[in-house]
Amino acid sequence: MTKVRTLKGNIRQKNKSLIFNAAKKEFVTYGFKGASIKRIAERANIARANIHYYFQDKTDLYQQLLSNIIEVWNRDYDTLNADLEPKQALSAYIRAKVMHSRDDPDSSRIFASELIHGAPVLNDYLNTDFKAWLQSKVAVIDAWIEQGLIDQLNPHHLLFLIWSSTQHYADFNVQVVAALNKEQMNDDDFEEVVASLTQIILKGCGIH
Repeated sequence: MTKVRTLKGNIRQKNKSLIFNAAKKEFVTYGFKGASIKRIAERANIARANIHYYFQDKTDLYQQLLSNIIEVWNRDYDTLNADLEPKQALSAYIRAKVMHSRDDPDSSRIFASELIHGAPVLNDYLNTDFKAWLQSKVAVIDAWIEQGLIDQLNPHHLLFLIWSSTQHYADFNVQVVAALNKEQMNDDDFEEVVASLTQIILKGCGIH
């Protein structure tokens, strides 16, 4: 029975991953209102009935997709903790955020679109779990300031700066490649972004 449950769990995880990846493309292309379950099924190359097996409707799929995006961010792109020196922690965080813009730009664009539209789905999250998570990071930065490891600054605005500057390369990539006179950014371009933002932000924090 354990093997059967494990197999079913693996199949469920695989299918939901396929659906999430297809849904990202659909929501980025058409927005929530214009998105179609039929097209999402076609993009995922699965039967439409399979989507309704995992999700009640388009709204449920969108809500679960946003939750999945946030879960991944909190798990894989969170290096700000008091056990690390600020130079190491901030450098790793900037790199992770830039590379996320490179590897999964659609997630950033969907999240940005949700906020631009007033966060109808994420409003409760922003006023509960997000605030708790943010306060834990503000506390880390405040501790660095108190120890004299970084200059006096507003931790909130430091975090806003990192988020906006790194996610710019996902959310506004069309503008970026036009400005750089490129068809698309390559790995070397993103490494240059990491180096530039790290230098600017660390220097602004008084870290040498």
